[in-house]
Order: sequence, then C-alpha cells, then structure tokens
Amino acid sequence: MKPKTLNRTLPLATFEAAYQLLQQMAELPGAIWLADDAIADSPHLENSSQRFAAVVSDRFSALLRGKLLDESAINGHQHSETNLNSQLNVQLTFDPGAIANFLSPLADKLAEITPAPSRQIDIRALKQAIKNLQPNSAFLQSEFTLNLLDILAANASPKSRQPLHTQTEIKGKSAPKVIAPETLQIQIAEAVNQLKIASPCISFCQPVEDALQQQLEQERLLNQVTTQIRQTLELPVILSKAVERVREFLEVDRLLIYQFEKVPAAHNGELGKAIPAAVSGSGEIPENSESYLYLGRVTYEALANDAISSVLNFSEDAQCFTNGVIDREKYRKGLALCVADVETTYSSQPCFLELMRRAKVRAKLLVPIVVQDELWGLLIAHQCTVREWEESKKTFLRQIAEHLAIAIYQAELYAEVQQQKHTSEQRVIERTRELRDALVAAQSASLAKSEFLAAMSHELRTPLTCVIGISDTLLRWSYGKVGSKQVPVQKQRQYLQTIRDSGDHLLELINDILDLSQVEAGKAVLKISEFSISKLASQSLHALKEKAAAKGVELVQEQRIKQECDRFTADPRRLRQILFNLLGNAIKFTPEGGRVILRVWVTEDKNRTQAVRQPGIAPAGSTAVFQIKDTGIGIPEDQRSLLFQKFQQLDSPYRREYGGTGLGLALTKQLVELHGGAIEVNSTVDVGSTFTVFIPIQTLSKDESTKFKYEKSNSSLPLHSSSLRGSLVLVEEDEETAMLICDILTAAGLQVVWMIEGSAAVEQIELLQPNAVIVDMRLPGMNGCEIIYQLRQKPATENLKILALSAHEIPADRISFVTAGANDCLAKPIHPEQLLDKILSLMAELVMGNG
Repeated sequence: MKPKTLNRTLPLATFEAAYQLLQQMAELPGAIWLADDAIADSPHLENSSQRFAAVVSDRFSALLRGKLLDESAINGHQHSETNLNSQLNVQLTFDPGAIANFLSPLADKLAEITPAPSRQIDIRALKQAIKNLQPNSAFLQSEFTLNLLDILAANASPKSRQPLHTQTEIKGKSAPKVIAPETLQIQIAEAVNQLKIASPCISFCQPVEDALQQQLEQERLLNQVTTQIRQTLELPVILSKAVERVREFLEVDRLLIYQFEKVPAAHNGELGKAIPAAVSGSGEIPENSESYLYLGRVTYEALANDAISSVLNFSEDAQCFTNGVIDREKYRKGLALCVADVETTYSSQPCFLELMRRAKVRAKLLVPIVVQDELWGLLIAHQCTVREWEESKKTFLRQIAEHLAIAIYQAELYAEVQQQKHTSEQRVIERTRELRDALVAAQSASLAKSEFLAAMSHELRTPLTCVIGISDTLLRWSYGKVGSKQVPVQKQRQYLQTIRDSGDHLLELINDILDLSQVEAGKAVLKISEFSISKLASQSLHALKEKAAAKGVELVQEQRIKQECDRFTADPRRLRQILFNLLGNAIKFTPEGGRVILRVWVTEDKNRTQAVRQPGIAPAGSTAVFQIKDTGIGIPEDQRSLLFQKFQQLDSPYRREYGGTGLGLALTKQLVELHGGAIEVNSTVDVGSTFTVFIPIQTLSKDESTKFKYEKSNSSLPLHSSSLRGSLVLVEEDEETAMLICDILTAAGLQVVWMIEGSAAVEQIELLQPNAVIVDMRLPGMNGCEIIYQLRQKPATENLKILALSAHEIPADRISFVTAGANDCLAKPIHPEQLLDKILSLMAELVMGNG
C-alpha cells in the first residue's frame, strides 16, 4: 500500500513550490482552500512559526504542514534569499482522518471569530467537507505525485536559469498566481542551485525520488489495468496485456497465470482414471468436494527474451504435486509464497525440484487469484537466478491479482448475461416455433375436420337416408298393407335387406375411422398368434366372392406357400383387414370381365443360421408376402403420392361412380407398418395395379432365436423390416459414424434420435425416455463416462439400456467399470451385424425385465 503521510526536512523554496502545487489542486470544482496566509490577519489565531495549506474536495484532499527549524527566519512570510535557504520539518498527508483532526478545531475557532476574517471562508461548507472526507481519486493522486516528484527532482538539479519570484510577486496579491509546473520547476531548481543547497539534502532527495518514481510507476500500471478492465470485457485481452506489463515492471524472466478448471470426478470409468486424485493437495478427494476435481494449466505467459523456455499449456502431474506442493485451501485464503531459491525450499521434493530445473526456475513469487471466495488461479513470477523478493514487489503483485480477480468476475458475469440472453433468445425462438407449429397443427386439424366432414357427409348420409326412408315406408304399411293394397313378402324382404346392407356399410365405415384413430394415437395393440397363412388367404378371398361375382370380376388365388412354412406368427385379424381393404379396392376399380389375383408366399432369411426348425412353422426371420394384382383402371403417376393419405380419392372419371371415404388404403398402410412391414404399389393406367405387402414374422417368445442379422446388400426385401420396435437415442459427434448407425437401426424398425453434443444429452434422454441409448465415449465437452454416470444417478434413467462406443475392445468383465455403468460395449469401426446383435440383446433383456 502507498504511504499516506510523508515527513521530511526540506528547504523553504521546495516547501513553497509544494505549497503552490497544492494550491493548483484547489482549482478543482467544489474544492475548499485553507492556508495560513488566508487567516493570518485574524488577531484571534496565534501566528507561530508553523506554515500549513490544505485542500478539501470529494475527489482530492491533502494537508501540507511545515515548521521552520530556525524561528527567527520567519518574518511575516518574507521570502529573502536567507529565508529560502531555511530548512523546515515538512509533513504531507493524504489521510482523511489526519486532515480532519487538523482542520476540525481550526474550523471551530474560525466560527467563533467576530468579525469574520477579511478573506471570506464558508465555515459551514468547510465543516461539511471535513465530515465527508473520502480517499483520493487514483487518477488525481497519481497526477499530484508526478508533479511533486518533478519538484523534488528539480530541487536536486545543478542547473540554474533565472531567480525565483521575488517577495513582492508572492506577497503583493491576496490570491497567489497559479504558476505552470514547468516554470515552477525551473524556478525552484535555479533557486536551489544559486543558494548551493547542502549535499545532505541532495542525498536525501535522490532516495525520495526513486521511491516516488517506483510508487508512481506502480500506480500508473494499476491505473492502466483498471482502465483496460473498464474499456473491455474480453478477458483474454485483459490478462495477456496485464501479464506482459507486470513482467516488464517487476523485471522478472517469466510471468504466468496458472488457471484451475473445475471438472466432475467420476467414481469409476475412464474419466476417473484419467484425473489425478492428488490435485486437491492431499492426494485424496475431500468428502465435501461434491465429486469435483481441480485441474491446473498455464494459460497466459510473458517471457523476458527468446532464451527463456515457454511453459504455456503446461498441466500438473499428480506425482509431482503431492505432499502439499499445491495447498488449495491456503491459497484460497490469500497465501502468497516467496521462494528465493527453489534448490533450498524444495530439496525434500525431488520430482517438483526437477520440474523447476527443467523450466530453469531458481526463484519464484506466487500470489493467488481469488474470485468470489474461490481459487481461480495463481499469478506466478519466475526468475532464473536466486533473488530475494522485496515486500513492495509482493504487495504490488497482490494488488495486480486483486484487480485481475475483479476483471475475471466481471467477465464471468458478462458471459453469464450473454448466455442468459442467448438462452432467452433461443427460448423465444423455440416458443415462437412451438406457437407456429401449434398454429399449423390447429390449421391442419381444422382442415382435416373440414376434409372429414366433406368426405364423410355423403358416405354417412346416403345409407342413413336409405335406412330412414325405407323404415318410414314400412311403418306406413301396417302389417304389410297400404290402404287396400297388400305388399308382397318378397318386396318386404328387399326393403329389410337394404336396411341391413346400409347398416353394415355404416358399421364398416365407423370401424375404419376408429381403427385409424387408434393406430395413429399409438393405442392399437397387435394380438400376436400362430395361424395358417394359406387358410387366412383362402377365407379372405372366399368372403369377397359374392361381391366379385356381382361385379362380374373373376377372383383367382395363387398360393406358393411351402407346407413347412404355412404356420405363421402375426395378428390374423389385422392381416385379414389388410387383405379385405386391398381386395375390396381391386374389385371396386376393376371393370366387368376383369380379373383380380391374390398371390401369397413366404420368404426365408438365407443369411440367418437356423436353429432346429419345428415342422410346418415358418422360421424366425421369415416374411410373408401378399400380392394383389388387378386389371382395373390403374393409377396415374402424379397421383400415387395421395394413395395412402386420409380422406383422399384419386381424381378420375370414375370418382363419382365409385365413391368411398379414402380411409381404406391409409388404414392399410398403418396396419402394415404396425407389424414392422412395408407396402409397395406398381400401376399402369388402363392396364391395372399391383399392391405388394411385406409382413415380417412376429415374436411370440423371448427366445434368442427370434433375433436376426442385418445385411443391407443381401436383403430379400426392397424395404428391410425386422421385429425391432421402439425408440433409441444416439449420442455421437462423428457424422459418418452416426449416419451409418441411423441407417442400420432405422431400417431395422427403430426410431432413432441423433444428438451431436453431450452437454444437453442427459436432460433430453430423461425427457424422451427411449428404450436404449448408444453413447460414444469420446465426446467434446461432456464425455461418454460423464453422460452414463449422470444417467445412472437419475431415477428416471437408472435402468436404461446403454451401449457404449469405444475406440478399442474392452473385456466383458470390465465394461461396467471402464464405461461408468454401460450394459455393453461396441468397438469402432462399426459392423452392422455386431451392432444389431448388441441392440437385439439389450432389447431382449428389456423385454424380459419388463415381463
């Protein structure tokens, strides 16, 4: 800290120069000037050999006092050559308390004087100013110190140019004229030279000059750091410039900032092994560390010359930083460390001593940078030779560290504000998007409602009108009579049959609507059972024979099912519904004399190694194929995209003739996909259409034989399908790897959500609740171990099935330990068969666990 009071013996000429310098400071707005000559004409105040001058303001206050050693030398402040050569005991203080203690009694005495002194002094304002004294502005203090230093330096100068102002010039005016600092320096210097000041004064001024010069340089540097902090919030700019300037001032070989980073410590896994436990100083993780460790690294550095080796980005070694080399708690409390010779101080720590030798460090000075009661880092000065560190250097470096801590805190607050601003903007964007999506959904719902009403109005009203009309006719016939006429029994039967057909049509329509809404809402459940696929096809065809015959359309069945594959596993009711819709459409749009063919066969996965087969049952991995071919009107190419949309009918000359709700094919596609299958269509206008449905065999048991292997190039289906169902989250940075995994698992029937960054993965996974998660162990920011560890700590995801992706093979008995709790591990590069085997195994465990 800079001294607040200076006591020295100085010549009267130097005192007068300091007096006038202080008087110049009284020109500040709101400043009050009080001096001995201002009250010298008061008979009530003692006129002694003491001189004083004081300036009081809210930004700068000082008190200058001088007592002549030879009281006979003072005669009404006459400045003769002899007086100028007189010596004074001079006291200069900036301490608010000392100034107040001196001026308060003086103000009380001035208030008692009647009449008031000729030089009017506002006693009330003076007392208020004394009461509100504050520490000086750093800027004004530095400027005053600089000017004072110039005066003292001029006092010791041997040059002489012109004499000081005479007595008449000083005394002849009630308010002394403000003299420019350059003129004042020349006058004092020449006066001192003319009077040949004694050499003891010159020898005294040189140490004072050196001390003040050093103090001034320190204050300038502190002001520069403070100004830099005010001008920018870019922390790298502030720290890098501060390190360079402080190194130059301290004249050290190397100045660096050693920054600590707070990282979570996993209790097991790769992260736990990579982070040295000794960073805490004691070699163990404290109980209250909340599973966090602190890693250090050199982030900023300034070197005296190119011969000094750089230690930038150096990070600590657990073995060299044990036994209290870094005691975080002591540094956090403000400990500063001065080491004059590392060879002596660290003789008992050979590893750390060798580290210092490699960096060519012989002496060091270290102060902590503490931000909000947390140790942020260390500010360290290195010297390549033995050096005794002065207390002033230690104090100055501590002040720099305090200023840097303020800058760091401000930068962190600014970064936090910017992050909050960005987050708020993102939330506004997301909320706007949600509102836009909600609006689009509402508009779509409104449009769907309008389309539904438009499409259904005719289909619902026609049979209802028929039912109501015929029922009304029958009611008017009392027991089959209208007036004197008798209604034939055959006619009554026709009416009743029409009512029955209309009711069936309404029931079918309502069932289609309910089925479609259930499937879309995800509430439809397949009732899996084993059945004869050939028998199902024959029954479906037979049920529509009468309809085909009435239309004049020939129905043909071509079964290519081997006897050993006839027993199939799926939902027979849903399959029958699929065939009814497709066959019904084929019959409806095929003109009289046309033909509708139903072909059925079962394909087996030849790439799959089969276990012992049961006779007559289709093996696991089989797919049932239903193909309906007609010789109808065909579908134009530009209208095929509308085929499987709800309430959509093709624009054709036959639209009014054939009618329909447009629900049949939409429901069919949903039911096929519910089985994990696919549907294809080929059509030629005026030639006919072919619909092909692929239904993979469903799983009845949890046996491992129901699994399959993926082989993209040899797949027997145009659109690959499998028994996999559910959702999965993939956390992977590499786009090529992620796309491969997404393609494989999507083709296998899973819904895959890909996340690139791990920072938000845990929260998103907890929200999505997938069936399984694939996590790459090497991710930027939050790595795989941290993600898995946090998932295992949350109740909602602690039992989640997790597959870890690693760069190398991990033994099965060490997977859980190394990966912080993953169920299984897969080494890169990714092989489709291995990936699917791992996922199938995890999903099977999930089914058995839920069962």
